[in-house]
Amino acid sequence: MGRDSLAKILAAAATLGLAAGCSRTDNEPGPGGVTVSEAKALDDAAEMLESRDAAPVGDTESAVKKAEQADK
Repeated sequence: MGRDSLAKILAAAATLGLAAGCSRTDNEPGPGGVTVSEAKALDDAAEMLESRDAAPVGDTESAVKKAEQADK
């Protein structure tokens, strides 16, 4: 087996490996037993929640007071 043959075999193997990695569909099982599309949706939701600013403590306390007054 010559050097050119070995290079062709390696190139073909690399091409097949890359092509196999691209064929994953959205309904295949992903991490944690959820599908790939579900995992992406969960990641997007987590990112959205993390990007939200936390409510200042004063705002939370005033909201609780308003709720207590509404119950009376």
